Amino acid sequence: MKRDFHCLCVNMGSSSLKLAVYRVDRGSEQCLARGAALKIGLPEAVVEIGGQVTAQPLPDHRAALKAVLAALAPTRVDAVGHRVVHGGDHTRPERITPELITRLEALTPLAPLHNPPALAGIRAVAEHWPDMPQVVCFDTAFHAGLPEVARTLPLARRWRERGIRRYGFHGLSYEYIVRRLGEKARGRVVIAHLGNGASLAAVRDGRSIDTSMGMTPTGGIPMGTRSGDLDPGVLLHLLRQQGLDPDALDRAINREAGLLGLSGETSDMALLLQSHSEGARLAVAVFAYQVRKTIGAYAAALGGLDRLVFTGGIGEHAAPVRWAVCRGLEYLGLELDPALNAAHAETISVPASRCPVHVLHTEEDAMIARHVYELMEETHV
Repeated sequence: MKRDFHCLCVNMGSSSLKLAVYRVDRGSEQCLARGAALKIGLPEAVVEIGGQVTAQPLPDHRAALKAVLAALAPTRVDAVGHRVVHGGDHTRPERITPELITRLEALTPLAPLHNPPALAGIRAVAEHWPDMPQVVCFDTAFHAGLPEVARTLPLARRWRERGIRRYGFHGLSYEYIVRRLGEKARGRVVIAHLGNGASLAAVRDGRSIDTSMGMTPTGGIPMGTRSGDLDPGVLLHLLRQQGLDPDALDRAINREAGLLGLSGETSDMALLLQSHSEGARLAVAVFAYQVRKTIGAYAAALGGLDRLVFTGGIGEHAAPVRWAVCRGLEYLGLELDPALNAAHAETISVPASRCPVHVLHTEEDAMIARHVYELMEETHV
């Protein structure tokens, strides 16, 4: 393997695209450049490179990728790694083949907002660089070893045999945090990846034993615009009594719920914390309560708690949310230091806290670059 290996990481969202170029060797990953396309398909679409924002038409993800690549102009790329949200039963990164594309297309119903853009990115790269090695890294892979009791949903066998079960997501983030923790990941750890998409994972000795998202990224705690867990009867009521069709129901639970639905204002936690409205107060309170409740549940699943980690945009930057989450968890040995929490220190608990609490920056792209490098080395490319 080349010592100086360059990987382009592609992270496609439902209306956004992020690219990053990493130099990788056996011991480290260094980010050389980043670029993004935002509000793809909308009149206000923009390309952002190095803090410079340029408005330009971006009708679809393929056009967006070409625009960001042209602006980023990487001088060298040895392989491309893609984040794919739903990998089904795939347990490790894989080289792109026509057969793999077919299998990923079959998974689209499980992640209709996320997998199609990823597939569009794979095809766009193939058009741009026909001979470029491409690798997919699955957000579900970290949770592939979930215990049977955690992954099984209480449905009849005929439905479970069709793949309806808990898969879990944000795996690349959790994997990065576990690697970052090193020896500190030993024992019973809860990681809270809190952002516009949010989930928690119960991790024992570096392995996921439970996680809050389910068959799709809609499940779990409330998120920016997603509802999280709901009484299934609510969905039946919306279908039967309120007359929603499947598309309207999808909008109701994936685009109009969560922090946006609770506040009636915005899905942006930073803006909610600045607002004095009752809706904003309620949204923050419900979010913190659901995170706190899940931490308590995972402490029960783990048989105790040795360490708590906050990551993701909210987890890393919203000190009032971290404080609200941890209030009431003193029985687990958590004691935050107000000054350290306000300063977003790497450790925000007091020295005497039986359960240390950390704030760690996650870097999914670095994890993708590492996986691509290792797969290329393994296959002697």
